[in-house]
Parts: sequence; structure tokens; C-alpha cells
Amino acid sequence: MQTLREVLEQTQQRGVAIGHFNISDLVLLKAVVAAANELDVPVIVGASQGERDFMGVSEIAALVRSLREESGVPIFLNADHTHSLAKAEEAARAGFDAIVFDLSALPIEENVRQTKEAVKALKAIHPGMLIEGEIGDIGTGSEIHETTIDVSKGLTTPEEAREYVAATGIDILAPAVGNMHGMSANMVRGEARKHLDIQRIADIKKATGVPITLHGGSGTDDEDFRKAIAAGINIVHINTELRVAWR
Repeated sequence: MQTLREVLEQTQQRGVAIGHFNISDLVLLKAVVAAANELDVPVIVGASQGERDFMGVSEIAALVRSLREESGVPIFLNADHTHSLAKAEEAARAGFDAIVFDLSALPIEENVRQTKEAVKALKAIHPGMLIEGEIGDIGTGSEIHETTIDVSKGLTTPEEAREYVAATGIDILAPAVGNMHGMSANMVRGEARKHLDIQRIADIKKATGVPITLHGGSGTDDEDFRKAIAAGINIVHINTELRVAWR
């Protein structure tokens, strides 16, 4: 089966993106795999630190490998929003295809230093693992916010993105481009949608040349999704709708 890097290269050439869905149990995992099989598309399954603690790092890796072999669907496993090298190394040893090494809450200089060290350490354990770094402010958690989300602060600039990618050696970049984790209550009611900075996405893509992830895609305007993918978004995280449906 193709690697995640190969699939990303192909989707970039075709101008499409890969969907990323977090799971915390076997029911959700099977649902994501069944949908990918029905649509005949590759898919990334995400497991955050908390979700990995709940399911087990080795256990979720084994489940994904088993379903990939049984179904023939190109399913890839991502260690989503990992905040320490120790937790990152656990995922690397378990054979995860990718990891989000997220130190975006730290000052940029410290983010760069620790991410660069993590890239070296993780590649030594699992050379084929793709490592994603994050800069800018997109918040945390996929909860429902009672107040309107202000996404105008902490946006990533193309120059920041270029310098960050060059300094750290990451494979994938997660910038702040008008996206935000979670949704506001009025978004859940269908009264409002998130709107992305499409030109910023295109400028960051041109400045870095690496695959770009859109975190916090839930609640985004459909047309913005299409424009963002055309501008250079390669992976789209959509999680909140799943959580709302299960509430």
C-alpha cells in the first residue's frame, strides 16, 4: 500500500484534500473506514493524546493496521495534537504514519527549538513518519463555545511559516488562517459559518512548499473549503459535527 507521503503528493497534484477524523472508540473507527470505502478515498484517522490514553497507543495502531489489511482502504493513522516528546516517541514506536507535534502555545523561538529536536528524535525511531508542526493561534479542543469565536488574532504570516518550516524540518504545516478548533453555538444552529483567509493560504503554500493542514474545519463555509483546497490545503480536520451528533 502507498505511504501517506505518496498519497499527499498525488492529492496535491490533483488539487484535492484528505479528510482527517478523530476517533476514540472502535465504533467511530469503523464508521470512518466504511465511509472511506464507500467513497473510494484515502482517509486519515486521528487520535489525540487523550484519545490514545483511553484506547491505548499500541491497540489503536493494531486496529488501524488490521482494518487497512482487511478492507484495502488507504487508512493512515495520525497522533493528533501531541505536546511532549515522550508521548510523540510512543506513537513513533507504535508505527503511526504521522504526528502533530503541537507546541504552538509556546513562544515561537521555543516552539522552533523543541520541534527541531523532536523531528530529529522521531525520524531516528520511525524514518517514514511525517511530522507536522503548528504556529499561530487556532485554540484547543473541539467543544461548543457559547460566545462567537474571534479568529482574527494570531494568524500565521507567510514569512513566519517559511522560517518555521526551514528551521524545524517538519513535513507538514498547520497554520492559523481563519480556522479555529470547536464551533460557536450559533454555528451549531446553522446561523453562522467560519470564513477562511484564502489569499493567506495561497501565500503560505507558496512560501513553504509543504503540505498544509486545516485544523478546526468544523463549521467552515462549504465554498471556503473548496477555495482553501484549491489554494493549497491538503488535509482537512473535521471533528465537531461527529461530537455534536453523539451528544
